Amino acid sequence: MTSFIEEIRKELSERLPNIKLRLVRASILIENPKDLTQVVFYLKENPRFLLDYLSSITAVDYLDYLESVYHLYSMEKKQGPVVLRVRVSKTDTTIPSLIPIYHGAELQEREAYDTFGIIYEGHPNLKRLFMWDGFEGYPLRKDYEQEDSEILETADIEWLESKGIGITNEVKEKAKQMKMENKRAAAQKPEKPRN
Repeated sequence: MTSFIEEIRKELSERLPNIKLRLVRASILIENPKDLTQVVFYLKENPRFLLDYLSSITAVDYLDYLESVYHLYSMEKKQGPVVLRVRVSKTDTTIPSLIPIYHGAELQEREAYDTFGIIYEGHPNLKRLFMWDGFEGYPLRKDYEQEDSEILETADIEWLESKGIGITNEVKEKAKQMKMENKRAAAQKPEKPRN
């Protein structure tokens, strides 16, 4: 598989010389996220590769940056996966959407957006998939602070009450106090690991 990846990188470097690529293990890193669609379109349409199937889009948090990872296959040639990577900073998480090339990217991009905060520019319906609209943060990022499940915040109480669930005045007062102190219901990590 490594020689196939090297062959693809070489072909891309020759045909698309302005695009910077790098081999990372058995994958190709596209240095500039804006080049993603051009690379993917070339790999899909080129008769030599015909990577016509996008099996997955995943995301990874490497602390200093985020990656969106793509697995492509050729159904006709029975080849793959070809793994492509795109890196973005945690402050500018914008990557072009692949929906114009692979319609199957729709839910997978929404999942990576919802859980890691990667913004897929051009996605027709980029909204939360698992979390509710008012949810703060991205739960699969390594810097995400888990909420304490025993403490409710005012937004939680409002949502629960809108669903007809009664909340005690004691819980409401605690949420109100936290809001006034500008605190979150962050879970405390135990000092010692549990056995």
